[in-house]
Amino acid sequence: MSGMERLKVVGPPVGAAALALALLTGWTAVGGAGRPHPVEAAGPGWLLLPAAAGASSATAAFFTIRNPGDVPDELTGARWEFGGPVTLKRHLHQGAAGRWEPVSVLPVPGRGELAMSPEDADLVIAAPPPLNPGQWVEFTLTFRHSPELHLRAEVRAPGSRPPG
Repeated sequence: MSGMERLKVVGPPVGAAALALALLTGWTAVGGAGRPHPVEAAGPGWLLLPAAAGASSATAAFFTIRNPGDVPDELTGARWEFGGPVTLKRHLHQGAAGRWEPVSVLPVPGRGELAMSPEDADLVIAAPPPLNPGQWVEFTLTFRHSPELHLRAEVRAPGSRPPG
């Protein structure tokens, strides 16, 4: 095969590959691939009304956080308007049973969401002040890559349906 014939056979695939590489490089350079996008809330959250009042009471807050970007993020902490510790918690399934465990982060997958629920993950608040059904409470969530999110959660009685 002559050099010219080889060029004709190899030319179009090599040219197409070079063009694809140039386009992908440009797309990445302008932030089209692998760029973290700030996470966002999917509506308001909700907070369970504690079953008992006093120092032995505890409650949990739930939010749905969406990640529109390709890069995974992590919820690293939370605080609320009344101060005091807010603990990230996850349910660890072990067959038919399981247990709750405090965690240092809750993952928010790229192009996915962290949907907190009583069966999976939540924010635990020990000894909250007296709360009333329908009351709105302010939270600030912190993330590894995204800016803080300032969110509201509605206090709901146990057994009531969460918003949304």
